Amino acid sequence: MRSHLLMFKLIVIEPFFLSPFSSLKAVKKLLMSSWLFIGCLMASWSASAAAEKTLLVYGDSLSAAYGIEINQGWVYLLQQKMQQTNPDWKVVNVSISGETTAGGLSRLQPTLDKYQPDLMLLELGANDGLRGTSLNSTKQNLEKMIQMAQAKKIKTVLFEMQIPPNYGPLYTRKFTQTFQELGKTYNLTVVPFFLDGVAGNSDLNQPDGIHPAAKAQPKLLENVWPTLKPLLN
Repeated sequence: MRSHLLMFKLIVIEPFFLSPFSSLKAVKKLLMSSWLFIGCLMASWSASAAAEKTLLVYGDSLSAAYGIEINQGWVYLLQQKMQQTNPDWKVVNVSISGETTAGGLSRLQPTLDKYQPDLMLLELGANDGLRGTSLNSTKQNLEKMIQMAQAKKIKTVLFEMQIPPNYGPLYTRKFTQTFQELGKTYNLTVVPFFLDGVAGNSDLNQPDGIHPAAKAQPKLLENVWPTLKPLLN
């Protein structure tokens, strides 16, 4: 911005003071120079804006930094990392604590219309599992969200979710299989269980035993980044 202002001073303002302002021709010349500069500046800004891409994080409390400061969460750490590695991307986090696939489905269309992302990280389903929601219902909701995104040509990354074994081996196994099946059906990139190395570790979780603590957030990013990185480049 400073270089643009310096250019304006050199090509518009200084000639105005260095030559006598005595004729209509001089006025026209000044105005033409001004408009030329403004046009170039606007074109530069427009090109910069057009080059920017949007990554939408669409999840629940695991991505909403539940129980910790927002700037400690893995999504914020991702944003900081991408400023260094992929500055042409911006991160928009619309994750909501307690969100289910049904809730996510109900608000997805206006969210996509508003932010028009190039890439979406779909991190939903854990709360469905903890509530014992019908597997068919969870799968259908995720499927509809994937279809919405693909209809807008938005690349989607699906996060695999797992639940504790106390829900029974059949439900637990089929719950996790749901994400892999959707990945194959819709040709999606699937992030393997991103709580790997964190879930079940009391040192890395908050007192509720479910939500990762602040010190676990770098590990969550570490679990996501290898899958995400190729898609940004």
